[in-house]
Amino acid sequence: MQLVIDIGNTRVKAAVFEQKELKQSFVFDSTQQLLSEIFKKYSISKAIIGTVVNGLESFVEQLREKIPVLLFSANTPTPLKNLYKSAHTLGSDRLAAAVGANTLFRDQNILIIDAGTCIKYNFVNTKNEYIGGGISPGLRMRFKALNTFTSRLPLLEPRNFNTLVGTNSNESILSGVEIGIVAETEGIIERYSMQYKGVKVLLTGGDTDFFEKRLKKPIFADQNLILKGLNEILEYNKV
Repeated sequence: MQLVIDIGNTRVKAAVFEQKELKQSFVFDSTQQLLSEIFKKYSISKAIIGTVVNGLESFVEQLREKIPVLLFSANTPTPLKNLYKSAHTLGSDRLAAAVGANTLFRDQNILIIDAGTCIKYNFVNTKNEYIGGGISPGLRMRFKALNTFTSRLPLLEPRNFNTLVGTNSNESILSGVEIGIVAETEGIIERYSMQYKGVKVLLTGGDTDFFEKRLKKPIFADQNLILKGLNEILEYNKV
């Protein structure tokens, strides 16, 4: 079996695959928790790590003492042709999500929306080429920004708020952030749909449930899209 690890800004996600079949996925609080728990349950033969954070040398070294490890980077071959102009700055999560989506919908225009700490819009065309996309603040980041960069606005948490006109400060923040972020996302989907024929829209990330309930456009949601993409990359590289 093979281990796939996605280390983001706030969570460590992992999954165990048997070739291309996902057996079980996990969310860990730390890389050390992953190391102490995953090998107790599964016999792992190899692993891939995708990360958007630094300072993981010790973890990678500990894992390599157990099994062969592919550390996914801008130089790692993938099934997609990467046309991003600054490929060395491209987050592993963005490209892995694009690979996962392309595996599901080959030869099609695809917009992948990764709703996590940031909202990452990624586009793959009918030639199976990764073009790029956009990045904007995620749901909780918007709440934190209003609190951090003002003197009096409180720090709120998402509350599934659906009232357009806030009648007090808290409601106005909730309306601006929650209704505003959905309006942004729907607007982005609309613009891609106008520019590219037959765009498939895929949704992934920690805030998938929030958006899936609110977006009016037909979407395909998969919380494990990045993990599936990383597994495809691991298979492609024959580690």
